[in-house]
Amino acid sequence: MDFFDYCQDDKILCEMECGSVATDIHHLERRGMGASKNSQRNHIENLMGLCRDCHIKAESDGMFNMFARIKHLENVCHQIWALIEYEKRFKK
Repeated sequence: MDFFDYCQDDKILCEMECGSVATDIHHLERRGMGASKNSQRNHIENLMGLCRDCHIKAESDGMFNMFARIKHLENVCHQIWALIEYEKRFKK
């Protein structure tokens, strides 16, 4: 939540832009059995907020999951760019 500057009370929308509220955290690369909570699979690059319907699609449709990866990477890149611009503008 910190990475995308969300507050606890924010309404977070599905990253697939379907208009629904994100209710699930989807691991783009599967966690696997017994993965620890500190695993790289729990880094922001591998986690995206999805509504239930998009989460089910991502789990069952490889092409949809690949598109979700691309969409999430775009979102992460936009946030990194915004942080860099903020630093340049206000932290001189």
